[in-house]
Amino acid sequence: MKKTVLLFLFIISAGIAGAQQRHVFSLSKTDFLLDGKPFQIISGEMHPARIPKMYWRQRIQMAKAMGCNTIAAYVFWNYLEHQPGVFDFTTENRNIAEFIGMCKQEGMWVLLRPGPYVCAEWDFGGLPPYLLKIPDIKIRCMDPRYMAAVTRYVTALSQQVKGLQCTSGGPILMVQVENEYGSYANDRDYIKTLKKLWVTNGINVPFYTADGPTAFMLEAGGVDGAAIGLDSGSSDADFDQAAKQNPNVPAFSSESYPGWLTHWTEKWQKPGTDGIVKEVTYLLEHKRSFNLYVVHGGTNFGYNAGANAFSPTQFQPDVTSYDYDAPINEQGAPTPKYFALRNLIAKHVKYKIPEVPKPIPTVEIPAFDMAPFTTVWKELPAAVKSPQPVPMEALGQYSGFILYRTKLIGHKSGSLTITEPHDYALVLLNGKLVDTVYRDGGKWTVKLPKSDVKDPQLDILVENMGHINFAQYMIDRKGITDRVTLNGMTLTNWQIFKLPMDEKFIASLTNKYPEGFHDGVYFKGGFELSKVADTYLDLSNFKKGVIWVNGHNLGRYWNVGPQFHLYCPANWLLKGKNSVTVFDMHQETKTTIKGVSTLE
Repeated sequence: MKKTVLLFLFIISAGIAGAQQRHVFSLSKTDFLLDGKPFQIISGEMHPARIPKMYWRQRIQMAKAMGCNTIAAYVFWNYLEHQPGVFDFTTENRNIAEFIGMCKQEGMWVLLRPGPYVCAEWDFGGLPPYLLKIPDIKIRCMDPRYMAAVTRYVTALSQQVKGLQCTSGGPILMVQVENEYGSYANDRDYIKTLKKLWVTNGINVPFYTADGPTAFMLEAGGVDGAAIGLDSGSSDADFDQAAKQNPNVPAFSSESYPGWLTHWTEKWQKPGTDGIVKEVTYLLEHKRSFNLYVVHGGTNFGYNAGANAFSPTQFQPDVTSYDYDAPINEQGAPTPKYFALRNLIAKHVKYKIPEVPKPIPTVEIPAFDMAPFTTVWKELPAAVKSPQPVPMEALGQYSGFILYRTKLIGHKSGSLTITEPHDYALVLLNGKLVDTVYRDGGKWTVKLPKSDVKDPQLDILVENMGHINFAQYMIDRKGITDRVTLNGMTLTNWQIFKLPMDEKFIASLTNKYPEGFHDGVYFKGGFELSKVADTYLDLSNFKKGVIWVNGHNLGRYWNVGPQFHLYCPANWLLKGKNSVTVFDMHQETKTTIKGVSTLE
């Protein structure tokens, strides 16, 4: 019996040791080495913050069944630290350590992309908008206030992930330093300091960078000793450029693009299959490592979608879906692009590619009524008084809507100019809609009509449509960022109402319809399910706003398109009755919503 017990203990301890087997991942001049042998990274990127936690494993399995051996994952700093010093690594889909551990369980390596800046078409590129409360903050450089926040973040995240490095038996092979820094700035001290911060906090695997394959980007974004990621690397010329920058480290395609992002007012971006198959064929035939950005996109739930801008008056907000025309679509299903890449990869790798997981069920829901039940004007909090408008960040608000109100004294009609409206505004005079102002294009003047009221009331309701996440205009405060003038006269003495419209606020709404009914209406309705499954809610009967299902924010919709169907995962649905709330800036009458099975 004693021998049997000892043998059992030996088997158990051996199993634990095997599960925690440590590995050495290193860089030669031309190759990545895993335990001293050349290793080709075939990576598919996905972001745990964009995927319901219940589907993390399925999405990882889908990437593996396409032929990937690695998962690349962005970490969104602002998803983990909403307020300074208050971190959340546990609720909903924020447990990044659990996601990484799941990758290991599924036999996948990990490329960790922790920022602090990531871009990713995510609000403020992953930086926390609380930084914008500092009037003269400078980001992505050695501004001491920015670096104090970065240090706090790196310290906190390192505690979560350092035990998951391959050197400790985990799946993390490499960690990226910043992201596409050569497209933004050239603070070499900043890049060096970031790397040192990770090292000081226990990160001991190799580092890499990711930049466009041009000389100036690679020089400005490079880090001594780090592998060179190319966004993207698709030719000998691209890799030659990396070798010129540093001939002593390997290069790889850190972002090869199977799809592309989509903004509101555009058509869905669908690059097709031929381009990515050609690029991946080149990479496989030349035994180059690569990462598909993205293998699965997921969803910008809530207020998390970002925006682009490449001039002072341009604004291109991203749609709620991050389907990205990726090989694995938003709902987790394989596309023709998926099978084309799967077949291609299978011809070049020696390991066995598993079968494709079964599809996740969907449900279609018959049309159900949505009726007005209150308005934003009846749900105003206590006002903040201010001589002139201030952006929402100055008041500690970082998403949602904000209302500015004043009385017109002196000039009472004429040319009203908002400098600058960030991002979409309703202008109302005495409770009646005069016009809308959209940030894009710089046309921020409307005509105010004459009024019989002695001191007319001016209301400007502004929607934050996502902080800019890329390039030089990222300092992007929301609401009214400077002033409002009427015929050149600066309007003063404002009341400001913060309207973050978070889930707690939405749950507190009560029926106050129909008194005071006009633009800015809350609708309520619901439906019943005999069994829960994924669905898409069709908002094509509404105009512009936000939708919550059972208190969960599915994201923004807008009838300019291209997105009219918003993804609702099964974990947010209930067997039996389900409640739906909509805030719409323009819809005024009862209408319907239905559940469909696809994004389009």
